[in-house]
Amino acid sequence: MDYQQFKEIILGRRSIRKYEEREVSNEDIFELIDCARYAPSDTNSQTWEFIVIKNKEKIKKIEEMTWEALHEKAKDAEERGFDRPAKMLVKSFGPYATAFSDAPVLVICLATPYESKFREKVFDPIQLVPDEIWREEGIKSSCLAVQNFMLAAHAKGLGTCPMTGPVLLAEKKLREYLQIENEKTINMVVALGYPKETPKKLSRKEVSEITKIIE
Repeated sequence: MDYQQFKEIILGRRSIRKYEEREVSNEDIFELIDCARYAPSDTNSQTWEFIVIKNKEKIKKIEEMTWEALHEKAKDAEERGFDRPAKMLVKSFGPYATAFSDAPVLVICLATPYESKFREKVFDPIQLVPDEIWREEGIKSSCLAVQNFMLAAHAKGLGTCPMTGPVLLAEKKLREYLQIENEKTINMVVALGYPKETPKKLSRKEVSEITKIIE
């Protein structure tokens, strides 16, 4: 593959929210995770795990618990006098937070705390940083793996949509439902399936706006 082909994959990826009723094979899912696991990580700590849900009832349950939590937040906001934001939360944010509802696959992306011989033998003994920083290090590496996953999916003709809504709204319920250990962070959820839409290209900031070169 030359550079231009690679760039087309990056520029062509879109967040897909409508999917065909078509099964994604386990072979394809394993292939995508194979690509994900080759992402870089701090001292090769590989701080990522994936829970892949293909059961429609379970996906529906996660959608329901997200909406329940969202309505609870909206009710609380209304009681505190924030009627307009409460309505916008349900009407505008709700559909985005639950855009995985008709996807044939939902991937729960986890981040595990950074563990390595460097931490054990060097970082912890000298108390390099607070323990909370190691959780953040795990999240950073996990995000890199998720990007690999989504780009690989696009290259195979599949669509994805990364979302944090269910995590922001219903993390505790989601953790209990899927029996996720407390030390693992629910980083995001990613819908996966064959696209039923072709979203338009969104605007991006100019390179010159986001770049500073120091010579």
